[in-house]
Amino acid sequence: MTETAAFLDTPLPRVIGDRTAKALTKAFGFDTVGGLLGHYPRRYAERGELTALDSLPLDESVTIVAEVVRVNNRPMNGRKGSLLEIVISDGTGTLSLTFFNQAWRANSLRRGVRGIFAGKVGEFRGQRQLTHPDYELFDEDENVSDEVAELWAKTPIPIYPATSTVASWQIAKALGVVLDVLPELDDPVPETVRADRGLVSLADAIRAIHRPTDHGEWRTARETLRFHEAFLVQTALLRDRLRAAEAVSMPRTPGALRAQFDSALPFELTADQSTVGAEIDEDMARARPMNRLVQGEVGSGKTLVAIRAMLTAIEDGGQAALIAPTEVLATQHARSIAATLGSLAEGLNPTLLVGSLPASQKKRAQLAVASGSARLVIGTHALLADAVTFNELALVVVDEQHRFGVEQRDTLKRKGNSPHVLVLTATPIPRTVAMTVFGDLDISTIRTLPAGRAPITSHVVPLVDHPAWISRVWTRLGEEIDAGRQGFVVCSAIDATTSDGDADLVEDIPAAAPRASVTEILPVVRAALPGRRVEMIHGRLSGDEKDATMTAFAAGEIDVLVATTVIEVGVDVPNASTMVVLDADRFGVSQLHQLRGRVGRGGVPGLALFVTYADDNTLARDRVEAVASTLDGFELAQKDLELRREGDVLGESQSGGRSGLVLVRVTVDGPIIEAARTHAQAVLDVDPTLEEHTALRDALDRRLSQREREFLAKN
Repeated sequence: MTETAAFLDTPLPRVIGDRTAKALTKAFGFDTVGGLLGHYPRRYAERGELTALDSLPLDESVTIVAEVVRVNNRPMNGRKGSLLEIVISDGTGTLSLTFFNQAWRANSLRRGVRGIFAGKVGEFRGQRQLTHPDYELFDEDENVSDEVAELWAKTPIPIYPATSTVASWQIAKALGVVLDVLPELDDPVPETVRADRGLVSLADAIRAIHRPTDHGEWRTARETLRFHEAFLVQTALLRDRLRAAEAVSMPRTPGALRAQFDSALPFELTADQSTVGAEIDEDMARARPMNRLVQGEVGSGKTLVAIRAMLTAIEDGGQAALIAPTEVLATQHARSIAATLGSLAEGLNPTLLVGSLPASQKKRAQLAVASGSARLVIGTHALLADAVTFNELALVVVDEQHRFGVEQRDTLKRKGNSPHVLVLTATPIPRTVAMTVFGDLDISTIRTLPAGRAPITSHVVPLVDHPAWISRVWTRLGEEIDAGRQGFVVCSAIDATTSDGDADLVEDIPAAAPRASVTEILPVVRAALPGRRVEMIHGRLSGDEKDATMTAFAAGEIDVLVATTVIEVGVDVPNASTMVVLDADRFGVSQLHQLRGRVGRGGVPGLALFVTYADDNTLARDRVEAVASTLDGFELAQKDLELRREGDVLGESQSGGRSGLVLVRVTVDGPIIEAARTHAQAVLDVDPTLEEHTALRDALDRRLSQREREFLAKN
């Protein structure tokens, strides 16, 4: 282990003491020196110009050079704890400093001590005061000049992400201890790249971001560390691609299965389907495993592309497995794939494996998968169980990747011998996100929709402005039912206390806004549409109950389905024309787009009504308006990137803990990400094993080790 690795991996208690280390680990999760150094300031405060005590403005941030003239620590009236009052003077007046439950400060803030004090001026009982001010004390014999005081006043104050138990100043104090012993660090970014980008060294950047002497210094440090993050992420992803390319996949043995399937199709593939299919064929003909992401609109025909790839894998003598995020979707996939295959299905024994199967059926399914008699397997997370083994897994298809973590994809891969991987998503992915989250995959796009898709009209229903419009929503839904069509009513919760899924974005939503739930809305819809068949579906129902409900709805036996987001993906009911989304402001852009895609699928014009209590010109309302304004999912993906919070863009399950982004923002740092990828590729082109770049290799290994620790902790 190098000196740098040894220092950064040093357990925190060895450097800052056990008590402080435990508090930081509990609050933020890191337990090493490197973890603490990577806890960057979220902003920088300014102390400001020096001010005389006889001219203090209220509510202004001031900086004063003064002497302590009185110290008083007393219990607080009617409350637990103590109040430390310090009176300071600069010869022109006096000012009170107030500290709650910090009596220990009296040890240094003694009478006669001089220093610089900074804070916001308040007033209590006619006396000017600073509450919990920042300060720096002088040595007793130190004669501080005005220049030194001015310099201190202009030095930025790092403000750290803090908690109720660990304050920013405590984090700064702990970092100060570490920075005092910080050695020169091996830089993972090669010197030529640093020169090209105008970056400072890693050690200088860490010192400057935590102890800047001016604002320009921390800005330069942040730019350096931002590039470091992007460079490490891109190098890791590109190295993963290189390693994947070293594996050997099942040899290609073309047969008649695919040709039989293609010749039996009652329609022609779209141009995009043909192009993506050719890319997949080319991938699967190579000696190395395919790792490809196919993104396309709802209804663009991704599943058909996946079926053709599965038949290719089966022709080669292997098994193909498709994993879906919900039992409803997995069950529908099993049915639709069997129907699409027609007579070909008989020899492939398509097998469904989901968690809700009775024990006897589950056992039979597992035996069929293990023996290889099930050539095509469709399932949910149940496929990841240790009890599930494959005879010869040649292709893994992951449907709706955004519902799975990276580790889950890898778990299924490990059940085969270097299988091909095909990832499907109906959520279009902006380029910067694709490069950061799916940088180890090749990406294909299906933009064109098959012929026959009907237009969908979308409207926002702002109940905050027009509460009476809700009655028109039910009337409009009834008109569609009277025309022989069907509809969905989607709620963000099952009942008053239980949500279902991740529809819970609440910023900018009035606190008094009611939250619609399935159990509450079901009788409302039944009352509004008397004589109509209205049923409900949500995640708390059993697999059999959900399956029976969806089967009845698809058969036209149910007119309106009141549901949570369990119907968000994959549910295909051609006769469904209307999508009513209540609390639309609680859903993300991509969720609303996915929900809308459930209607207008069978030549029947679609109608989407987004009901919201969010005020105009708020982030919550902007999301809803954005979806209503366009049917283009790729345009919406970019809009989503602009509107959503950074953490929501990647998501914990999406990134699988591997994004490692703290300073980089995929929403705005596209040029940095692309430059980092270019430099990372150049390094790996000449040194694929990083033998000549040991600092970079060590940094990646340390990052991977941390990721594994986080993954183990989560599971």
